[in-house]
Amino acid sequence: MGLRIGALLGWGIVIYAVMYLLATALATYGFFEGTAPRLISLVTLVGTAVIAGRSLKAHTWSDILPYSLSWGVTVAVIDGIMLFPFGGWQIYANWSVWFGYTLVALAPLLALYPKFNRFNSTTSV
Repeated sequence: MGLRIGALLGWGIVIYAVMYLLATALATYGFFEGTAPRLISLVTLVGTAVIAGRSLKAHTWSDILPYSLSWGVTVAVIDGIMLFPFGGWQIYANWSVWFGYTLVALAPLLALYPKFNRFNSTTSV
């Protein structure tokens, strides 16, 4: 399977856009402190990353990993472009930022888990 440039860069931008929109919405409504916003962000990030991984229609982790690593790098670069003027290099000093990049790189691998099909070819009805 050859690398597709659109999928290589596009899903990284989409993941960043979804998370930026979520952060903006949470901040707009004053819902940015505590455990709930972090859980909402975590579920949204993993969900979006798994959708991105499934869009590849890959069958092995080695097919997904080059894409998901590029998505993690893309998100880190966009963070630098968007947030560096406000926070400098300190934006990368927070462990939760690196945890997010790691999730972007690894969560798409969850797309490999089989879907729960109603009928399996090896079982009888």
